[in-house]
Amino acid sequence: MKRKNNVNETVNNQPVVDGEEILDGVLRWVDVESPSHDPDAVNHMADHVEEGLAMIGMKVERTLGRDGYGDILKARTPWGEGPGILVLSHIDTVHALGTKDGANPIRREGDKVYGPGIYDMKAGAYIAFYAIRHIIRQGKETPLPLTFMYIPEEEVGSPTSRDMIIEEAKKNKYVLVTEPAREGGKIVTARNGRLEYEISVTGRPSHAGARHMDGRNAIKEMAHQIIKLEGLTDYDRSLTCSVGTITGGTMTNVVPSECSVTVDIRVPDMETAEEVMAIVEGLEPVDPDCSITVTGGVDRPPYDKFEGIAVLFEHAKKVAAKIGFELQDLKTGGGSDGNFTGALGIPTLDGLGADGHGAHSFDEYIYFSSLEERTKLMIGLMNTLE
Repeated sequence: MKRKNNVNETVNNQPVVDGEEILDGVLRWVDVESPSHDPDAVNHMADHVEEGLAMIGMKVERTLGRDGYGDILKARTPWGEGPGILVLSHIDTVHALGTKDGANPIRREGDKVYGPGIYDMKAGAYIAFYAIRHIIRQGKETPLPLTFMYIPEEEVGSPTSRDMIIEEAKKNKYVLVTEPAREGGKIVTARNGRLEYEISVTGRPSHAGARHMDGRNAIKEMAHQIIKLEGLTDYDRSLTCSVGTITGGTMTNVVPSECSVTVDIRVPDMETAEEVMAIVEGLEPVDPDCSITVTGGVDRPPYDKFEGIAVLFEHAKKVAAKIGFELQDLKTGGGSDGNFTGALGIPTLDGLGADGHGAHSFDEYIYFSSLEERTKLMIGLMNTLE
């Protein structure tokens, strides 16, 4: 799609927050596809972000990726000492290379702007960058120093970056997470936790015709276990269990001796987590001649809207009211890097990115009309948190 030239408008010689300029930057980032499991693609995205941060005078550190993931970017404002604000964004997406040219091409249709990863969360990541650039262009400094982290593998649980996230969070007073807004612009003040397990069943192979009776079918045994696992779901308790992948067997004429599944469980609190962990880790086979192996545990801890978050949210509501809209919040079952910081007891506001729809789908879009509003909210938080 055709984009405007990146020329910032001014009023009284001061830069203004311009929705078209924001969108231009968002689309530049969306155009650089960056699936989590492609470190070269993610690092190409990191190159763009790093270049932009360096151009506005940020102190940028880049930690080389490992275990098949991209590099981690950390940048700090050149002013201020001591605890400040940590801004968390991720630059990886769930979409494969080529999605922008096929299943979800970059395009604008009225108020909707489509593209792979635009909602989750290239728009939010760019909003954070635009906000600090806007402040710097005004020749201002924020009351608190700001540290920005751009994470390369959030969509797969932040396995290589979580320790750094926790380390940085402990150095700061507040955490702002630019995950997408929810349900009409709501921000997130509490999240369910996530448990992740891999469960394997070992049975006994045999000829499926001549010696069927000698075999112990691992897939049959796993079917019993899947029914038990899926039965953990209780919507009234905000508890869900999803068996997401399954593999097993070798040939149709062999009684399968191996079967494995991966399991995603969302829990509202650690008490529920411990209850569920005891059940999953204590699974017993229905067929005593089969054996079960369970590995995994807490992937992202849950956190609730504790007092520090409530106070921070009320502050954000006042900032939003001055901009001209009512800010609302919710608790979500989804996970983010905010789980790590909220669980530490550090006041965390999440879902500060653009409003839109269709995360992880081929119908993913943002509302153009949300860009100025969300950017002004981010700028307001940066300028008023003390």
